[in-house]
Amino acid sequence: MTNNQSYHIPVMLTECIDALQIRPDGVYVDVTFGGGGHSVEIFKKLNEKGRLIVFDQDPDAKKNAWEAPNFEFVAANFAFIANHLRLLGIKRVDGILADLGVSSHQFDEGARGFSIREDAELDMRMNQNGDLSALHVVNDYSEDDLFRVFKSYGEVPNVGKLVRTIMRERSKSKIATTGQLAAIGTECAPKFKDNKYNAQVFQAIRIEVNDEMAALEAFLKSTEDLLAQQGRLVVMSYHSLEDRMVKNFMKRGSISGKIEKDFFGNVIKSFTEIVRHPITASEAEIEINSRARSAKLRIAERNG
Repeated sequence: MTNNQSYHIPVMLTECIDALQIRPDGVYVDVTFGGGGHSVEIFKKLNEKGRLIVFDQDPDAKKNAWEAPNFEFVAANFAFIANHLRLLGIKRVDGILADLGVSSHQFDEGARGFSIREDAELDMRMNQNGDLSALHVVNDYSEDDLFRVFKSYGEVPNVGKLVRTIMRERSKSKIATTGQLAAIGTECAPKFKDNKYNAQVFQAIRIEVNDEMAALEAFLKSTEDLLAQQGRLVVMSYHSLEDRMVKNFMKRGSISGKIEKDFFGNVIKSFTEIVRHPITASEAEIEINSRARSAKLRIAERNG
C-alpha cells in the first residue's frame, strides 16, 4: 500500500481526509483512485471492520491498488457507483470522496494526448477502451457540434474563428496530433494568451470525449441514496463548470440550481453544506504542486 506520487500528487490531502470525518469501522468510497494518494490515507484510519471501495476507469490506475480483505478496486466510471456498490452488497456508505479532473499521470503521459506540451496522437480518453476520442471530435464533428463543445465546455473566446479554422485545416488533411491542434489554437488565440487559450480548447474536447458533465451529474444524484445519515460528500473540482454543478447540488438541492420548497417554505435538499465557500489550497502547497491552484473543495453532510 503506497501513495504513488509519481502518478498523481494528491491535492489538499489533509483537508480532504479531515472533511470525511472517518470512523474506523465505517465504509468509505474514493471514486477517483488515481495514484491512491487520498485512498491510502483513508485506509490507514480504518480498522478491520472498516471498508474502502475505490473507483477508476483508467487501467493504469489499477497498478496502484493493493490487496486487503477490506479493500476493493472497481474498474469503472464513477457514474455507475450505485450499480457496483449494489453488486458488492453495500447499501449505505459513510463517506464519498471525488477528486475530479485529469490525474498528473494522464497529463504527463504524452501519448495519452491530454497535454499541450507534448506532440502526440489526439486521444484524451480516460478510459482507453472508450469509442470516442479527440481525433474523432476534431475531425468528424459538425461545425455546429464543435461550436457547442467549445462554447459550453471551454468557454473559449473567438469560438467562431476557432471552429472555422479547424474546419478549414481538416478539409486539407486530418488533424491527427496535439501539436497540430495547438498550432490552430495559437493562430486563434488573443495576443500573448495562447497557452491559456489552448488549455481551454483541450479542456473542452476532453470533457466531450469523456462525457464528464453527464458522469458528474449521475454520480452526484447517486450519492443521495448511497450516503447514510450524516455521511459526508467531499468533492474537489478544477474548473467552473464542475464547481457550479457541485455547488448547486449541495447548496440548492439540484444540478441546475433551481430551488424547490416544501409547504412551509423550507428548501428541499438532501445535503447541508459544511463550508459555505470552497476551500482552496495554501500558497505553500501551490508552490509544490501548481495543479492545486485551481482546486476548489466543497463538503456537505447527508441530511437525516
